[in-house]
Amino acid sequence: MGPRARGRRPACRHGGAACRAPPGTGPVHPPHDPGGDALNTPEPLRGPTFGSYAPDEVAWLLTDLSGVSLEAPTEEREEAIQSGGAHYAESLPQEYQPDAGYLQLYRSALAAGAPRLAQAVATVAELVLAERGRDVVLVSLARAGTPVGVLLRRWARHAHGLDLPHYAVSIVRGRGIDRLALRHLAAHHDPARVVFVDGWTGKGAISRELAGALAEHERDTGARFDPDLAVLADPGRCATTFGTRDDWLIASACLNSTVSGLVSRTVLNPRLLGPGQYHGAKFYAELADADVSNDFLDTVSAEFAGVTSTPPPPVRTVDHAGRAAVDRIVDAYGIGDANLVKPGVGETTRVLLRRVPWRVLVRADAPAADLAHVRLLAQRRGVPVDEIGDEVGDLPYNCVGLIHPRYTRGATGADGLAAAGR
Repeated sequence: MGPRARGRRPACRHGGAACRAPPGTGPVHPPHDPGGDALNTPEPLRGPTFGSYAPDEVAWLLTDLSGVSLEAPTEEREEAIQSGGAHYAESLPQEYQPDAGYLQLYRSALAAGAPRLAQAVATVAELVLAERGRDVVLVSLARAGTPVGVLLRRWARHAHGLDLPHYAVSIVRGRGIDRLALRHLAAHHDPARVVFVDGWTGKGAISRELAGALAEHERDTGARFDPDLAVLADPGRCATTFGTRDDWLIASACLNSTVSGLVSRTVLNPRLLGPGQYHGAKFYAELADADVSNDFLDTVSAEFAGVTSTPPPPVRTVDHAGRAAVDRIVDAYGIGDANLVKPGVGETTRVLLRRVPWRVLVRADAPAADLAHVRLLAQRRGVPVDEIGDEVGDLPYNCVGLIHPRYTRGATGADGLAAAGR
């Protein structure tokens, strides 16, 4: 493969005027994946010019969209998504800004959970190093996976003196992983050494998305990436590399960009991103005063010294019990679409922060500390919290968030019916 020119974009195969649109307007056709050995992939973004992590902790294979207005009110986004008028990745939710009470819940959750989190990080890191080698390349799925990838990298340095490469890439449900980012990785590293990282599993949608996208990429390019996803918590029972299968609170799930390097959720909008560009994201530099990203990392890393052993989980078989449980919830609540069921503490938190929630289901025996922030968010948004009933059977999750199933801007009430449709 020949040398790569920097700062140039490959010629567009579509050839239309949209491809020559000035910066900020962008092409109107979907981003395509140029082929051939002469592909010029953009250099990764790094802090402090993009994100608040140190430049050696993560390289973002993303396009900086910080200057573009992409945020929309939650209700408008939900209406557009459910009507089929827009994909969720084409815009961004407005960043939730927690008040002092919620931030105190976050700090308490982090202080209480840091030792458990450090243990899970160490367990996953040791599994990866033992089974995939000491020369692995960590590739986090932005953005929930990014702080986890940084922690895995820190453990490798703490316990073994290793300096592992770490990237963050975008994956979008229904659209796959960023193919240009995969090409960049394959050009600079052995694909067999790449380990994909995320925070937790829900019903396994991202695991399936990743496996399908990597298989398609291998068919097209011959580059084979391992689809096994390394996660801290696998309550959905759809991963083989995990720290625990308990559904517990990973404190970074409580917040958005302010615990993820001030980087937004990723964006895939065909009107903004053209050929030779990675998926996009925004750097919320204006939120620096509220940023706790590095404090989160330092708090967990400080607990590494207390990790004395890292036994692998005794059972690592995949049975997709989480997805089966979701299907039972779909039937029991007549919600009609498994995509509207978000199981687990992390996914329920996302529903309450970013979507239009219908109700929250909780296990009667769930640890109160893991659900305190969920109950507070639900109370503030007027969302009913119901105890999980026998009709859905035994669930591997402590809580489940249900997105409003028939939402318009006029939707009211907890019965799932839009007011306009009554």
